[in-house]
Amino acid sequence: MRVSDIMNAPVYTIGAEETATAAWDTMRFRRTRHLVVKDAEGHVVGVVSASDLGGKSGEGLRAGRRVRELMTEKLVTATPDTTVREAANLMRGHNVNCLPVFNGRDRLKGIVTVVDVLELIGRGTDAP
Repeated sequence: MRVSDIMNAPVYTIGAEETATAAWDTMRFRRTRHLVVKDAEGHVVGVVSASDLGGKSGEGLRAGRRVRELMTEKLVTATPDTTVREAANLMRGHNVNCLPVFNGRDRLKGIVTVVDVLELIGRGTDAP
């Protein structure tokens, strides 16, 4: 099974210069725990997670801060053809909870998270 079979698309993004509070509000509105961060030119520069923003009780952490201050710059990525097993090993090996999925050099196609992999395991699959 490939990442393309379980990834989420479209990917929700936010600008690096947006406020951390705006990122949290976007996550709540979109019901997601990860946003891909883009710079002013539209290049992907990181990922920000709900835990990076302090979660539900993180108002103090978010106050007066920009996304770029709290995001994770270390990008570990996958392609649509990456196997789910490879994706799981990448997340485990690099201690990250999501992989932005790129088709080509700069074409963001989706995102796969630890929860996506766990849901796959939980429901089982007939495909190898």
